[in-house]
Amino acid sequence: MSSSEPNQAQQQQQGEKLAQLSPEKMPRFQKTPLGANPLGEGNYVKTAACLIIGDEVLNGKTKDSNSNYFAKFCFNLGIELKKIEVIPDEEDVIVEAARRLTSQHELVITSGGIGPTPDDITYQSIAKAFDAEPLVYHDETLDRMSKNIAARRLSDAKPTDEMILARKRMALFPSKDVEVIFPTEQLWVPVVRMKGRLCILPGVPRLFEGLLDGLESYIPIDPNRPRPYRMLIHTMLPESNISPFLVRLTEKCKPEGIKVGSYPKWNNGVDVSLIGDNLDRLKELGQEVEKELDGKILEAGKIGESKI
Repeated sequence: MSSSEPNQAQQQQQGEKLAQLSPEKMPRFQKTPLGANPLGEGNYVKTAACLIIGDEVLNGKTKDSNSNYFAKFCFNLGIELKKIEVIPDEEDVIVEAARRLTSQHELVITSGGIGPTPDDITYQSIAKAFDAEPLVYHDETLDRMSKNIAARRLSDAKPTDEMILARKRMALFPSKDVEVIFPTEQLWVPVVRMKGRLCILPGVPRLFEGLLDGLESYIPIDPNRPRPYRMLIHTMLPESNISPFLVRLTEKCKPEGIKVGSYPKWNNGVDVSLIGDNLDRLKELGQEVEKELDGKILEAGKIGESKI
């Protein structure tokens, strides 16, 4: 460890100081006003894909939770998440995946690769994918970053030129067909949206989740599209015991457009899920499942309004 790097005691002390910063002492930022539908009038998000970018996920050093959070986000909004991909920090791979997924889905979320280090190449790769080079500094992001750093200053140490340049990498964005969206008042980090459909988010879960939650109102979803209903039944029988019944139930439900799923709970039985547009029909099937599997109905309601 070099003399300029903080030791473990110093890091702990800095962490304690940071924890003492109250929300009132942190800067608050203005959210980006809602604009026109980025997909064009009358077009809405129906399907989505998630692109997790990072060698650290593939080699097991970092556990991905962002794709799971995005899956729940899509489920609650009635968006059909079609694909989750995990790829390395390699420009050609990112370029190919970004082009392919964006051509297939109205919403693509990327996670990771936008930090201050040289291996953070998501912005430059996405710019190359959509002929949006060169990268340019975004003044508003630089200003918000500066205010955030000033509020979080934990020591009197002056940052070096190299440190300042590294931080500024996080405000180097594609220069064409790009929107820079600040969806929350609490975070200085923006969401960069390309072609109206690919949204670039950080890999840090706290930032990813906060930005994604704030992004909801910027995603064009058909206001008249009915959300499906879900019936959830819990049984203490093991999944192997109920499998033959679920096979028959699945075949019966296919013509009606009802999706059947089963989700084992560790040493605590199985949740059986029924998803469809006809609540009365789901209730009928739920009672059948409840009787056949000696189970208990946990919920029946519209997707996105559930507490489970």
